[in-house]
Amino acid sequence: MSIIGKEIPIIKIEKGCKVYSNVYAIRDIDFELYKGQVHALAGENGAGKTTLVKPLAGAIELTSGRLLFEGVERSFKSPAESLKAGIATVYQSSGLVPTLTVAQNIELGRSKILTGLSSLVIRTQQILTALNFDVDASATVNKLGAGQKQMVEIARAVSWNAKVIIFDEPTASLAPEEKEHFFDIIRNLQKKNIGVIYISHALEESLEIADRITVLRDGQLVITDKAESFTRESLIKAMVGRDVAKTHYVRLKQSDKIKSKKRKKVLSVQNIIQGTVVKNLSFSLYEGEIVGMAGLVGSGRTEVAKVITGIVKRQFLYGGMIYFNGKPIRYRTPKEAIDDGIVYITEDRKVNGYFETMTVTNNIYMGYLATRMQRSFLVSSKMAENVGEYWRNRMNIRTLDKSAKLIELSGGNQQKVVIAKSLVQKPKVVIFDEPTAGVDVGAIEEIHKFIIELAKDGIAILLISSYLPELLSISDRILVTRLGQIVQELNSEEATEEKIMFAAIH
Repeated sequence: MSIIGKEIPIIKIEKGCKVYSNVYAIRDIDFELYKGQVHALAGENGAGKTTLVKPLAGAIELTSGRLLFEGVERSFKSPAESLKAGIATVYQSSGLVPTLTVAQNIELGRSKILTGLSSLVIRTQQILTALNFDVDASATVNKLGAGQKQMVEIARAVSWNAKVIIFDEPTASLAPEEKEHFFDIIRNLQKKNIGVIYISHALEESLEIADRITVLRDGQLVITDKAESFTRESLIKAMVGRDVAKTHYVRLKQSDKIKSKKRKKVLSVQNIIQGTVVKNLSFSLYEGEIVGMAGLVGSGRTEVAKVITGIVKRQFLYGGMIYFNGKPIRYRTPKEAIDDGIVYITEDRKVNGYFETMTVTNNIYMGYLATRMQRSFLVSSKMAENVGEYWRNRMNIRTLDKSAKLIELSGGNQQKVVIAKSLVQKPKVVIFDEPTAGVDVGAIEEIHKFIIELAKDGIAILLISSYLPELLSISDRILVTRLGQIVQELNSEEATEEKIMFAAIH
């Protein structure tokens, strides 16, 4: 940890303001980062955290105020200019080029012409291996899962030998043991005197890894203090301006749920095989039940969800069987699954979850148009408005105005739209893949309550999550995957983080 005294901060923002359409995204923010320091930014979605770091990354310029880098006033005109100065950024949403290889993405911007691809792959693989990231340097990015993409983003930032690295939700797609390894990387960066700005909705991470924490609310500074001065409860209160119930991660009483003996088996997955990732994976879902699925990145959780819903195909011969309401199914397209009543809510909302230039209403209506309920090719603006308004209210989706595009919304509100866009299809089975990744504590509470309401309505839920408190809080059963198989099943009473992680690793 660096000692702050007469030392000049490597980053300093004085009275920073950014205005969009006469609305302040951030207002009069003061912020400092010193060499070798981890300074965390905390706040709900829309609080201004990402807006504050974008001028550092060259993505935007401040409307007013000053930005100083190494004591010199700067105004970065582009991300390339910022990176050249020594500031690397890892955003929450992937900035990788999907059609290029991992090696080419990590090298991108350094070479005028990409030559010597074999040596480039070798050099990149050495970087990935040093970081203990299980990623093939020669693989194209569009073949990677969300977790592996995040690993590539981190490796790219580290490889630039930057003086400052900004991490915006860097662990959102990482499994618990991968997060611990990532924290080791952060500590090594500190030893090299690199300053780190750390943005995460996982408050435990900020409390563990940060030297200082700055809390923003509604675009304004609430408090900056040493991390050791905060508790989780005091940090939440500073973020939201109120106490969030400590009972948030407490399970419903069994009397509030459909009794097990009355439950009907809705989905049965038997001995599924898909490529080299899913190997003889089997489980069942019952109506009104929330089944959590834990496991490391690459353990087959997302892949089996995509097999069920027709996004990817299982092995044709001896690839296992899937039964929905007792009927064997093999969907050729996700549309067939949707028509039957099975929906998959993606882990990568930016790439596959929504149309970023459309409004909330139009995104939700697109989900409605994808169902068999809407046979007409005619688009009704009145119907779109009615459907959009209903789900906007039900999911408590907040926007500055109804014409706001999805790209302008906070991560939590974007995720609510993705959920609404799927639930408008009136499913009987919902597969949630990392539903609260990159979502603030207030929105997490809302999404969890909504998932519980769905289960109480008799919908079968498969909840894939790397956030163990989430699985422990709302699951009836937890399935643990390892190397493409279910290796353990735990009921809600016996499950603990230690038991889950032991099964996932050993």
